[in-house]
Amino acid sequence: MTGKTPKTIASAAEVARLAGVSRSAVSRTFTPGASVSEETRERVLAAAEQLNYHVNHLARGLSTERSRPVCILGADLNAPYQSKLLDALTQRLQLAGRAVMLINTAGGEATASAALRQTLNYRASATIVLSGTPPASLVDTCVKSGQHVILVNRAGQFAGADHISVDHAGAMADAHHMLARAGCRRLAVISSTIGSPSLTARERLFEAAAETAGHECRVLRAGPTSYATGVEAARRLLAARDRPDGIFCATDLIACGFMDAARQEFGLSIPQDLCVVGFDDIEMAGWSSYRLTTFAQPLAEMAEAIASLLERSGEAERTEAHHLFAVPPVWRGSVRPASITGA
Repeated sequence: MTGKTPKTIASAAEVARLAGVSRSAVSRTFTPGASVSEETRERVLAAAEQLNYHVNHLARGLSTERSRPVCILGADLNAPYQSKLLDALTQRLQLAGRAVMLINTAGGEATASAALRQTLNYRASATIVLSGTPPASLVDTCVKSGQHVILVNRAGQFAGADHISVDHAGAMADAHHMLARAGCRRLAVISSTIGSPSLTARERLFEAAAETAGHECRVLRAGPTSYATGVEAARRLLAARDRPDGIFCATDLIACGFMDAARQEFGLSIPQDLCVVGFDDIEMAGWSSYRLTTFAQPLAEMAEAIASLLERSGEAERTEAHHLFAVPPVWRGSVRPASITGA
C-alpha cells in the first residue's frame, strides 16, 4: 500500500506562474489599497483559489502592528478561571484579526524566558500578562524591549504598561458584609501559596475589612490554587474547637473543595452551620451541589478593553491606561440571609 505524497503549501510564485503575471502583481492583489487592474486581480484570485493559496504574513515581513502576533503570558492555565479568561480573550482577539502566541510560564522561568525570546524575535506587537505568577523579570523584559505591555490584575507593579484590573477593594468589602450580615463573627480567609498579585490583594483587603469591623479573622494558605487545597484547609480549620463560622475563599475552586470536606468529613451544613463565599464565578460554582455565592469577574468587558488598547500599540506617544472594573456579587445558597440570624 502506497501513501500519497503530502501537498506542499502553494507559494506566491506558483500563483504568479499560473496566472501569467508578475510576483509583485500577486503581492499587490493581496495588499489592501494597492494598485492592480481588475483583470489582473481576477486572474490572480482564480489562480490562488485553484492552488488553495493563502497569504503568508510572516514571509511578508510583519511590517504593520496589526500583522504582528500578540503574546499572552500566563501561569496556571489549567485553572477554571484562567481557562474562562483565555477563552474570552482569544475569541475577541481573533475577531479583531489578531494572531495570538500563548506562553505558559508554569514550566519555570528558564522555560518561559526561552519562549519569550521567540516572541521578541517575531516582534510581537504586544504582550498581555494574565493574572497568575509569570515572573516579574519576564514582564520587565517585555517593557524594556519596547513592547506594548498590558497587565491583567497586576496594577501598580510596572511603569510604562497598561493596566486592566478588577475592584478587589470593593469586592472584599462586599464579601465581608455578606458574612457579617449573616451573623458570622469568626472569619477566615482560605488562599493558596502561589502568592499571585490577585490572591494576595484579596487576602489583604478582606482581612482589613474584618479588622475594621472588629471581627476575628485568620488567613490560611493551604497549598496551590486547587480543589485539594480547599479540602486541606477544611481539615485544618474545622477540627478546631473555635472553628470559623464565615469563610472567604480566594477562588471558587478552593471553595468547592472546602464545602465538600465540611459536609462529608465534618457533617456540617452550609449555610446553616457556616457560610462560604468564593471568587471568580467558575462553572462549578453554579452546580446544584455547591450553589456558591461568589463574585463574577466581567471577562467579556475586560477582553473588549484589552482589544481596544491593542489598537494603540503602534502609537509613538502612548500614555498609560488604567481600567478598573467592578466585580458584581452572584448570590446563591452558601450564605444565610440576614433574616435567619436577625442581623
